[in-house]
Amino acid sequence: MSIVLQTVPLGFQWATADPFLFCVHHLDHYPAGNAEFGPQASLAGRNIGNDFEPRDGWRMYHGSTVPGFPEHPHRGFETITFARKGFIDHSDSMGATARFGRGDVQWMTAGKGVVHCEMFPLLSPTEGNTVELFQIWMNLPAADKMVEPHFTMFWGEDIPQHRHVDPAGAASTVTVIAGVYEGLTPHAPPPASWASRAEADVAIWHVVMEPGATLTLPPARGADTVRVLYVFEGGVAVDGEAAEKDTGVVVEAGAPAPLVAGADGAEILLLQARPIGEPVAQYGPFVMNTKEEIEQAFRDYRATGFGGWPWDRPDPVHGADAARFARHANGRIERPGIDPAQADGGVAAKSS
Repeated sequence: MSIVLQTVPLGFQWATADPFLFCVHHLDHYPAGNAEFGPQASLAGRNIGNDFEPRDGWRMYHGSTVPGFPEHPHRGFETITFARKGFIDHSDSMGATARFGRGDVQWMTAGKGVVHCEMFPLLSPTEGNTVELFQIWMNLPAADKMVEPHFTMFWGEDIPQHRHVDPAGAASTVTVIAGVYEGLTPHAPPPASWASRAEADVAIWHVVMEPGATLTLPPARGADTVRVLYVFEGGVAVDGEAAEKDTGVVVEAGAPAPLVAGADGAEILLLQARPIGEPVAQYGPFVMNTKEEIEQAFRDYRATGFGGWPWDRPDPVHGADAARFARHANGRIERPGIDPAQADGGVAAKSS
């Protein structure tokens, strides 16, 4: 029997399985930037503040000058942002900031409450500014929903990759964001993350296959692990069953997964984990276990602002310098090329 259990079409927001709440693939071909790092293009006719229609191949999202997501709160889950092209400017209620992109991953535990923004500054005034990223929301178990907020940067240069060349000479590359792959161990996720528990069997792998390449993914460890392959470019045969672009493939996690790329190659994002198996109550940016906890989250946010917003605008960006960095709440500066062993990977939030 085939290991393929189900296939689903992919839209803008991809369906996911516990503990993942959703995954979005953002791909926007922005034009050249203006002096304010927004698009050199008219915004007339766009639903500014809620622009999710990809007119001319790009969207402003909730931004009014710079595209992106200005100041907004979260509680009770994690965001994992894998930036493939362009830049993301982060600022938060902890007093931390970052600019990342081009293969970097930011992993943020919202915990008991954090306010942050994610803006997409268009740094080139003469060329296009394509931005591509995945944002994954992953739930926290009830015992960890009210931990202190925390964020970690995985710089693209330091994320392990496995390159496989098949007998015909076609190559595949697996970028290992979470979960051991062929002996490669990625950076540790935040300490309260479901992914920090070995028994959770969490894996996040990005797979790029050349045309006709063959690759077999190893089986998961957990008996009840759920594994989904999101084919977002090209096409691939999974254990002999064809999956074209924009297809999610649920597979038997405990079996090896043989893949054969199509004539245009393939790109796949794999999300895998054992379910948390707890009730989920979600309303907008808050994910708890009960309706009462959601109502409490709104009361807490109205009362405390989750620590307040220390920036002078809801959508700060970090200037014209394309250098990537993270400035943590204690003032520690982190940049690509620094040995991760020398950094603590994140700073707890100030008291709220």
